[in-house]
Amino acid sequence: MLPHADSSHLPPDVQTKPQLYAHINEQLVALLEGQRNWATNLSNAASLLYWSLNAFPSFGSTKPVNWTGFYLLSPLLPSSSSPRPPTPLLLLGPFHGRPACQSIRVIPGAGVCADAFTSARTVVVPDVDAYPGHIACDGDTKSEVVVPIVVGGRAMGVLDLDCEALEGFGEEDREGLEEFVRVLVEATDFEVLD
Repeated sequence: MLPHADSSHLPPDVQTKPQLYAHINEQLVALLEGQRNWATNLSNAASLLYWSLNAFPSFGSTKPVNWTGFYLLSPLLPSSSSPRPPTPLLLLGPFHGRPACQSIRVIPGAGVCADAFTSARTVVVPDVDAYPGHIACDGDTKSEVVVPIVVGGRAMGVLDLDCEALEGFGEEDREGLEEFVRVLVEATDFEVLD
């Protein structure tokens, strides 16, 4: 078995985005084997995506991915004894990249993450400056893709990726990342605290 860090290394035969995502998703299955804890799995998943995508020539030096991570519905994360906010929140979860926004209000039109969460559909944004309600956590971000995490028919959070280039993500990324989230959900226990 390879050390866990080696899971993000790309073999030389990975030349296309479908091959890239097939490789990443295969590595994710192996990385999560025997572990169902959501915090552990999401931490490794964010790191795997960050390093694998930036090792791929279509990203890397020309379109660096500057953030990969998760925002989770607030009842999933421990909190103080303060009452729940009237508007549900997505709270910052495991990620890889620069420090990020700590919370996002779950209201349609309140940013890419909120829109993907409330619609339960992936949102690909070729130019974040042109997206109504975009929340700029990092001024270097030019494009974004957000995939909802749906467990048992209920949205639990989102996978969020940022890129420093315009049009950093497209249809092949959407397809590959939706499969990534499907694999992650299948391998992970999300404890809902109501």
